Amino acid sequence: MKDYYKTLGVEKNASQDEIKKAFRTLAHKHHPDKGGDEKKFKEASEAYQILSDEKKRSEYDTYGSAGPGQGFGGGQGGGGFGGFQGGFSSQGFDGVDLNDIFGDFFGGGRREQARRGRDIAVDLEISFSEAVFGVEHKVRITKTSACDTCSGTGAKPGAKMKECAQCKGKGRTQENVRTILGTFAQERECTTCHGAGKIPEEKCATCKGGGVLRKEEAITIRVPSGIQNGEQVRLAGAGEAVLNGKAGDLYVRIHVGQHKLFKREGANLIMGLQVKLTDALLGAEYPIQTLDGEIKLKIPKGVSSGEVLRVREKGVPFSGKHRGDLLIKLEVKTPAKLSRTAEKLIEDLRKEGI
Repeated sequence: MKDYYKTLGVEKNASQDEIKKAFRTLAHKHHPDKGGDEKKFKEASEAYQILSDEKKRSEYDTYGSAGPGQGFGGGQGGGGFGGFQGGFSSQGFDGVDLNDIFGDFFGGGRREQARRGRDIAVDLEISFSEAVFGVEHKVRITKTSACDTCSGTGAKPGAKMKECAQCKGKGRTQENVRTILGTFAQERECTTCHGAGKIPEEKCATCKGGGVLRKEEAITIRVPSGIQNGEQVRLAGAGEAVLNGKAGDLYVRIHVGQHKLFKREGANLIMGLQVKLTDALLGAEYPIQTLDGEIKLKIPKGVSSGEVLRVREKGVPFSGKHRGDLLIKLEVKTPAKLSRTAEKLIEDLRKEGI
């Protein structure tokens, strides 16, 4: 007895969705029109015909078959698939939608998506400060855009639109597609009107009726504050345009330059600061640079090397009005040489147990 579950690579308690997904994967892999293994494709199709039908599956689970005359290549019609002779409608196996399974082999099917232009990607380098606070950049990109003369319609300005003769205004045409399973009706987008159902009586002279042209275009890119290196900004509809469809998107990959003072850790900025030994012992004020300008940093008495001081709200903006902090890691600088006076003073400190 053939093990249909093993053929599809699913468990015996697999759901219909799991069975359908498994068959779809095997069908894509082994379909002869895609250069696959015809024998394995037929085996997967036979298994799917039985297991996708609850009644046949129940009989198969109980008796080891799907009832008399239900096997692959048998049935009352003879020579057909599962009892069907000659060809298939788009409903295929007793109501199973073949367009859903095989649509992408032949350019779509009833579920074909609306026309959409190609997405494009560009790279943009910005400074560290621009990444923190956000910035606007204008870039010039050569891409397929809507024709300015006809606004993307493909028609001469003022010209009327008429019904497409090929599809009779439906925007789609139907043809018979031959497959290993037989012949079934396949619906496609009309190649004359590209799904619009209408064509211009007079074509646009600029784009020759195509509705789109390849040209250079200036695009403003708004980079949000707090963006990280390697992140992308998506501009919906700023990609390649297409006649009678929606333009694709533009994806901008952001490359953030390094800063000579700061490193970023989430919403916080980190920097290092060297302080003199005496300032570490007695305390002091140091002028430091932030991304907002210079401030005075108070060094408390008795700080140690490696301690971190925090300056609130001098980091990276996040969640609207909030900002991270500036973290300053201290490094107490020990002098390599001491004068005699300094040595005497240090000796006195040693005597005091310091």
